[in-house]
Amino acid sequence: MLDEKELVNKVLKGDLTAFKTLVEQYQNLVFCVIRRLFREDEDVEDVCQEVFIKVHQHLTRFKFQSKLSTWIAQIAYRTALNHLKKYKRSLISVPIKPIEDVYLSAENIEQKLNDLDVAAYLDKLIAQLPEQYQLVLTLYHLKEFSYQEIEAITGMPEGTVKSYLFRARKMLKDKLDKYLKNEQV
Repeated sequence: MLDEKELVNKVLKGDLTAFKTLVEQYQNLVFCVIRRLFREDEDVEDVCQEVFIKVHQHLTRFKFQSKLSTWIAQIAYRTALNHLKKYKRSLISVPIKPIEDVYLSAENIEQKLNDLDVAAYLDKLIAQLPEQYQLVLTLYHLKEFSYQEIEAITGMPEGTVKSYLFRARKMLKDKLDKYLKNEQV
């Protein structure tokens, strides 16, 4: 795998294979950022394509003052917000089924958790959080960005990022505790 500088230099020299590599390397990151703001697959695809067009167009502006992933995530976040404003859409307007409605039939909690698709379960829990909490939680825990990188991506002050992350974790913990207590009765 190419390092960031080598990859960027090859793309800037017109190497389409290098750009394809860049897209493949960062498409999951872009998808995760966009998916936290949109639920319609068509919107997600449109915005993801727009992000990589912008990355290609503006790659000459990238000066390695941050990681390439941070710069691309910032473009993804801002492009998504602009798309929402342009089409006057609200963030995630799809109703989400409460997690309490998920029925598990195993005999004990440990077995229930083992039988449950943990990733899907957590995704449902995260989807119930306010949008800004979803985004911060995804960037920090799933994409492993630092507080400073999340600040650069979203424009939120570091203290706000920390606060949102704390609140998101607490909300997730409360939902899990509530769910597990209901199952023990």
